[in-house]
Amino acid sequence: MSPPLPIAELPVTGYLDRFSHRPGETFQARVSVRDGGAARARLVRVISGDPNPAGPGLRFEDLSHRFDVTFGGRRQPIHAGSYAEVQRAPRREAGPCTWTALVWLAALPPGEAAVLSEVEGDAGATLLIGRDGVAGMVNGAQGSVMVTTGQAPALRRWHRLWLSADPGTGRVAVGCVPLEGGAAKVATAVVQGLRLPAGGGRITIAAHGGTPAGWHLTGKVEDPALLAGYRDAWAHPDATLAALAPELLAGWDFSRDIATQDIIDIGPQGCHGRLVNVPTRAVVGARWSGAEMCWRHAPADYAAIHFHADDLGDCGWETDFTFEVPPDLPSGAYALHLTCEGGEDWLPLYVLPPRGVARAPVVFLASTFTYQAYANHARGNADAAYKARVAAWGAYPHNPDDYPVYGRSTYNKHPDGSGIAFSSRLRPILTMRPGFLTFDDARGSGLRHYPADTHLLAWLEAKGIAFDVITDEDLHDEGADLLKPYRVVMTGSHPEYHTPQTLDALAAYTRDGGRMMYLGGNGFYWRVAVTPGLPGVMELRRAEGGIRAWAAEPGEYYHQTDGGYGGLWRRNRRPPQMLAGVGFSGQGLFEGTHYRLLPAARAPKHAWIFEGVTGETFGDYGLSGGGAAGFELDRADFTLGTPEGTTILARSEDPPSSFVTVPEELLSHIATVSGEKVDELKRAEIVIFDTPGGGSVFATGSITWCGSLWQDGAFDGPVSHIMENVLRRFSVA
Repeated sequence: MSPPLPIAELPVTGYLDRFSHRPGETFQARVSVRDGGAARARLVRVISGDPNPAGPGLRFEDLSHRFDVTFGGRRQPIHAGSYAEVQRAPRREAGPCTWTALVWLAALPPGEAAVLSEVEGDAGATLLIGRDGVAGMVNGAQGSVMVTTGQAPALRRWHRLWLSADPGTGRVAVGCVPLEGGAAKVATAVVQGLRLPAGGGRITIAAHGGTPAGWHLTGKVEDPALLAGYRDAWAHPDATLAALAPELLAGWDFSRDIATQDIIDIGPQGCHGRLVNVPTRAVVGARWSGAEMCWRHAPADYAAIHFHADDLGDCGWETDFTFEVPPDLPSGAYALHLTCEGGEDWLPLYVLPPRGVARAPVVFLASTFTYQAYANHARGNADAAYKARVAAWGAYPHNPDDYPVYGRSTYNKHPDGSGIAFSSRLRPILTMRPGFLTFDDARGSGLRHYPADTHLLAWLEAKGIAFDVITDEDLHDEGADLLKPYRVVMTGSHPEYHTPQTLDALAAYTRDGGRMMYLGGNGFYWRVAVTPGLPGVMELRRAEGGIRAWAAEPGEYYHQTDGGYGGLWRRNRRPPQMLAGVGFSGQGLFEGTHYRLLPAARAPKHAWIFEGVTGETFGDYGLSGGGAAGFELDRADFTLGTPEGTTILARSEDPPSSFVTVPEELLSHIATVSGEKVDELKRAEIVIFDTPGGGSVFATGSITWCGSLWQDGAFDGPVSHIMENVLRRFSVA
């Protein structure tokens, strides 16, 4: 195996065991210092994460008197690539043996990739695939020997691959035959001094069994097995594991325990294994009939696992230091500032109030599931102009484009073009840093997600409004009880990704008298899944519709972790309008426009919202795309669940030319679901409604709204006035 290529790493970086903890609980910090040496961590409170000199700036409160530690730094490596590991190979008598699996590829690997590998001391057998075809690697008297078919299998077709060896004769055969019919390709050789494993070693599937594992495969694997006997042909390549039972030494049935990270050996010795780095299960296999679209109903149709050379479930770093949250530390947004001789980084964290206690009537719900979905999104836009702005502003200097080692986002693709369905927070997340610029924004700061949401936090600070902080993950774990102590819950700019539990909690809160301010756009859009069996990992299937960076394969729309139907909440009969009154309708480049007041805004019932706002239009300014109604826009739709009695107070107009109507609104190029004209759906609407239980919801319908809290050097102006009017009214008992 060739040595790995050099990789780019930050001088110092890390991650925490969780995004949030309560007073008395302890954060565990896992840190890597690329060049070793002493490093320091100190606590800061994050006030503003916008480095734009025309905005509020990067602002921190130094809390090093509360926590400041120096520790011995060391480099902690990352081993990406998913595979299955069986620590105990099946024992067997000396004699011929065959290693086999069904394999499906969407792209050929750049070099050799292992399908099935068994290593025991200086004996080994590995079934490989590469651009030169299917290969078998065995050990002989002269060292490693490679036998290759010389012809790569066709893409997007299932094939039976096998490696067979007989130590008595030295014969070795490697073969490939398509399951749908066609000629087999077989290569044979005689290897002097052939040595085969006897069952005392380790088996890896979709990787070579070294330490660390290497030669990772990107592709689907089904029915990997070890068989007694030698074969240089395969009469029935579609034979099931059950049909191979007379010769079966070990066979892993991936249709079993699909929701877990376990693989089950149905052979006589029960050599079960474990998956590493979270490959994708619940994918259609070689025998998928199409009769069922849900793996729970026909698990045998889903007996494959899609492995990827870039999967990363958990860096697995050791803890370098811990931070116990002091009992009197207020709830809020904080970070551990890391420094070493070569550079610096920040590890953002949130402190919750003590359980069952509200230290303020207002709580900010940090969209950590969305931050995680976009974690390390490589957009390919870190060009010279972008980097020049980063340097001029003193913004966060690192971009995921330049650091693939830390893994990609669910907006990126694997090497074979399949979409990334899992995102882990147990790794450095460069996009979740104060001062990170997503765009080289011609009219503003270009912030999204974590740093963009500090526009709201800095505004609260400037207005002297006390608030607590909770996160999506906390809400998923604890439900509506977490919200009950508060009069108002505020979202950030883009609460896009939610689980059934978070939606249920928010719906119960507003139904039972709570007040919600939805301050973004494209919110409550995608359904995701998390499970205690995979802490820190989130699953997403981009099924059937919506604005998508990739599309799930037909038949692969159900999550493996919770068995739920993935994709849009709208496709799950829970459109955003049901919860927030508005839902995604239009999208464009990172630019914005203004709102125009509607007659209801000046009616006595709602005029209080617009006190201090003069004129009929507002919001043609801001730090996010230069307008309060921008980038992604939400509108009311009573047929999709906007509650009866909802009042539309204002509507955006004059959308920039880059804006389009989102695909789920279209029946054809001229017909829409609602019956409105296509171009008329490119709008944001500000709405308010009351719930029968005494709750209220105020929604702004735009991702860029919070960027317009700032105007002309201060948190002032019409958008700020509207926000303060609503929040102060909502927060009164």
